[in-house]
Amino acid sequence: MIDSFGEVERALIEADVIPEVVPSRFGPEALLVASWPTGKEATLGNTLTALDTALAPSISFTPMITQAPYDEVSYTLVMTDPDAPSRKNPRLAQWRHWVVTGIKAPHPTEAVSGHLSACFTEPPVTPYYCPAPPPGTGPHRYVLLLYREPAVGLRIPSDAPERRNSPERRAKWDAAAFAEEYGLKLVAANFFYVVGPEP
Repeated sequence: MIDSFGEVERALIEADVIPEVVPSRFGPEALLVASWPTGKEATLGNTLTALDTALAPSISFTPMITQAPYDEVSYTLVMTDPDAPSRKNPRLAQWRHWVVTGIKAPHPTEAVSGHLSACFTEPPVTPYYCPAPPPGTGPHRYVLLLYREPAVGLRIPSDAPERRNSPERRAKWDAAAFAEEYGLKLVAANFFYVVGPEP
């Protein structure tokens, strides 16, 4: 289990997630956990398998101090692969695996009792595509990013790149550019590895 913001920053820097995916000025405001139906979790750089991560995970995060009441604040979750098709040759990076908007934090009373599961209120903008590194491409970093949405709300247009979800349309995406375009503030991050099969 992740237990400190400092641990998050150190792990992101050591794996070059900062600055390759996450801006160097990032300071976490919450701890983010992804838990798959297989019982596996992302824990800042652990290695999972394609089978472990075949289905979309549940998401939980620790409470944050916000200016608005907790139920008026929404979040966007992203999962992206900066190592497509490989870390040595990331010519297709980033590869967009998942984008979900309208996520709500757990009720504060639930958080006190340790129930930190987020509530998904909208269908995914980009449906979950499980990790599937090509054979012989080594370990891929899969980065999970949680953003606070602007107070005015968030609307992703029907013709936005994030809604073009065939495999070839998911390549060469940029999470930081997406966040800047829609006024999203990065508040939490996590990552894990999946290794491609032997060729």
